[in-house]
Amino acid sequence: MKNTINFIVEQHSDRKRIDTIIFEKCTELSRTRIKNLIIDKKLKINGKICFTPSKKINFGDTIFLEVPEPKKTSLKPFQFKLDIIYEDEDLIVIDKPSGISMHPGPGNYDNTIVNALINHEKIKLSTIGDELRPGIIHRIDKDTSGLVVIAKSNMCHEHISKQFSEHSIDRVYNALVWGKLRPQSGKIETFITRSSKNRQLMDVSFVKGKKAITNYKTLRIFEGKNIPTLSLVECKLETGRTHQIRVHMNYIGNQIVGDKKYRKRYKKLKSVSEEINMKIVRLNRQFLHAKILGFSHPRSGKKLIFESNLPSDLKNIINVLEKPA
Repeated sequence: MKNTINFIVEQHSDRKRIDTIIFEKCTELSRTRIKNLIIDKKLKINGKICFTPSKKINFGDTIFLEVPEPKKTSLKPFQFKLDIIYEDEDLIVIDKPSGISMHPGPGNYDNTIVNALINHEKIKLSTIGDELRPGIIHRIDKDTSGLVVIAKSNMCHEHISKQFSEHSIDRVYNALVWGKLRPQSGKIETFITRSSKNRQLMDVSFVKGKKAITNYKTLRIFEGKNIPTLSLVECKLETGRTHQIRVHMNYIGNQIVGDKKYRKRYKKLKSVSEEINMKIVRLNRQFLHAKILGFSHPRSGKKLIFESNLPSDLKNIINVLEKPA
């Protein structure tokens, strides 16, 4: 079954972007889904296919958008114990451990959070978007731990995606970074784009890319005899770009402990206790944890706030740093 959206551009919408005007008219569709539909050649302007989301439209243009039913998925189940902290008929919130990817992709199509969700017969996921990403509204990196929300219904998927698009989601992370941040609290506001040197990395830009805003504050500074200078930082996101916190901390010179992509060299630290050396050098992930996740429930409108404690591998590092010299 297919749905269609048909309208003629009014005077007040002259010269607006086509994805913007569709989003304004069809609030049940997220910006991401509108963009994907246009890229998939489901849009016609004056009878001609348009696959450019940023296309400017004119007064009097005839717009036709096909909205097909999402594809069915055929993913292999993966036996993996999920830490489910909330679930209802529309959504599920999980506390993701580090070391597992959110969804299938090149090099790993079977051992992901999505495959683990498929393994739970009682969990039915939304069918919006990429067939390899059912239910996935947002992501955190493989080697980042913490809270994520998954959509079980299409209504939920669209509703919460819209909250992400409008930046009304509460997302707070804890990170352990090298050195002291100066100032100790503040706002980092840049564009983030894919690195021209390494396509697997992201980079700060001031002329192109997507706007990225990270609010941060220092919670604790560790320094003294036999320990390196480190800061435990809280980062509150206004936007959610790929690797945003990792890129922003790297940009200001305070890379995240354990981040192998944005700080590659980990040699034995001088004048540091052997216990701390072992904990930091052997950490096989970045010290980054999605601590707080808040959003409005798509059905009731009630504000939901979830919080997750640091996992044991990260908490152990803090415990060692807190030991008296």
